[in-house]
Amino acid sequence: MSEKNNSLSSAEWQVMECLWEKSPQTGRQLTERLEAQMGWNRSTTLTLLRRMEAKGAVGVDTEGSLRAFFPLIRREDAALKETEDFLDRVYHGSLSLMVSALTKKQALSKEELEELSSLLENLEGGR
Repeated sequence: MSEKNNSLSSAEWQVMECLWEKSPQTGRQLTERLEAQMGWNRSTTLTLLRRMEAKGAVGVDTEGSLRAFFPLIRREDAALKETEDFLDRVYHGSLSLMVSALTKKQALSKEELEELSSLLENLEGGR
């Protein structure tokens, strides 16, 4: 995706989840699935697909008579970008501030604490 249009809206995430799960899919397959899941009409889904194609989030295979859509970005990359944007926007880039805010509202389980501890130890060991 281009740098200026690199974040996905909530609706675009729904489309991408369908494509990450199974790809390629035709516009008809996606409209049927998203109508059942989200209640969207055909026009809504096709408009989103055009917008996402322009953004560089999805590609289109036009071989043959059907247009088949496929993701151009990996889910992991999109999730990382979304997380970085959220961290910058809400917590001014401070991971510790975010973790502190989350743990004040909800207690962590023993397993979660051990996992966080292990992550921190691995980070320290890598420096």
